[in-house]
Amino acid sequence: MVIAMNPFTGLRFALLLAIWATTSSAQVVGQATLVLPAPLTLADVVRLASERRDEIQAAGARTRAAEARPVIVSALDDPMVSPSIDHLPFMGGGADISVTIEQQIPLSGVRRHRRASALADVDRLRADVNRTTLDVGIQAASAFLMLQERRRTQVLVSEQIALARDVVAAANARYASGTAPQSDVLRAELEVARLEALARALVGESLAAEAMLNTSLALDADRAIPPLAPVAFPQPPPSWSAIKSALAARPELASGRAEVVRAEADIQVMRDMFQPMGTIRTGPASTMAEGRGWMAMVGLSLPVWRGKLRAGVAEAQAMRAMSEADLRAMTRMIEGDAAVALNRLKAARDRQAALSSDVLPRARMAIAPAVAGYTSGQVPLVGVIEAVQALWFVQADLIAADMELGLAWARVGRAVGSYEAIVQ
Repeated sequence: MVIAMNPFTGLRFALLLAIWATTSSAQVVGQATLVLPAPLTLADVVRLASERRDEIQAAGARTRAAEARPVIVSALDDPMVSPSIDHLPFMGGGADISVTIEQQIPLSGVRRHRRASALADVDRLRADVNRTTLDVGIQAASAFLMLQERRRTQVLVSEQIALARDVVAAANARYASGTAPQSDVLRAELEVARLEALARALVGESLAAEAMLNTSLALDADRAIPPLAPVAFPQPPPSWSAIKSALAARPELASGRAEVVRAEADIQVMRDMFQPMGTIRTGPASTMAEGRGWMAMVGLSLPVWRGKLRAGVAEAQAMRAMSEADLRAMTRMIEGDAAVALNRLKAARDRQAALSSDVLPRARMAIAPAVAGYTSGQVPLVGVIEAVQALWFVQADLIAADMELGLAWARVGRAVGSYEAIVQ
């Protein structure tokens, strides 16, 4: 069977097919263009999140939309063109007609104050973009540190499994020589089985952490994450005076200050309502008696309902008082959050330093004597297992302390409104 095709239809089909292929290839190329650096650093994660997250794009779009508002709210009302039949005799013979153009003009500074209110709203939305960027950054940093903690724990469990198997070998050797009961072998094998079960569970937890990090970077959830670089932080922590001086740049405070400015402008707008509105009307006219001519009219509105206007001013003043109170409360809350973040950072540093420099070396020193004592029959198996478990707990605590230290640094960066000074 032969199907006849219009040549123009075939041309359109080929053109659509080419456009679809080009678009599809462009999408594939666009998805493949982002190559995560290896090793992936915390600074890379914060930077990529601030560049790719749609929340930031949405906040930027809201700001761009608001940037058009000052022109809109400060413009004059549209003029009105009014064709009119002023007099049409029943007996016919002509008519009085006119065509007028009417324009209302405020006789106060209401347009200027409306513009100031809209500009303050733009400043508030720009601050909201910065706040969203900071929130996205700490989310990405948290996901990075969580994945790093899961991967380090996997390595630690592998080391513990190897050490537990050495204990099993020692128990088998003593059991074969008749110097230890079979229960020692079974107890040592139980420890290996427990660690292997934990290792299997950590595979899924690591994949979940990878999905969380991919999501925080606006990537596909199942994308492979390259090796992660160790995190280095500046030493020592910033002083409280340095942090407090940096708090003035926090976007939340900038947004609060913009709200106060907007409320003040809104008060001026409501006060401008006490002033009359001017109206100019003019245009050509024609009468049966006098013929063609020109007409003009000037009018003024009468703001006589003063109670309504005073209520509007009172409402705007109350909103300004609310904005000022919100700004003071926000300032106090931000200072408190910054102080909490700094003190928690110091606590996390002290804990991490103690674990790495004092506790961990002591736990490692206890392993060799315990294994040697068990091999020689001087120490029971439970002593070896307790020494191994103590080392495991200390190493796990150190990994958790490293993660908590990283989160504490990220919270300090969020408190001061910048991650550049702490992410290395």
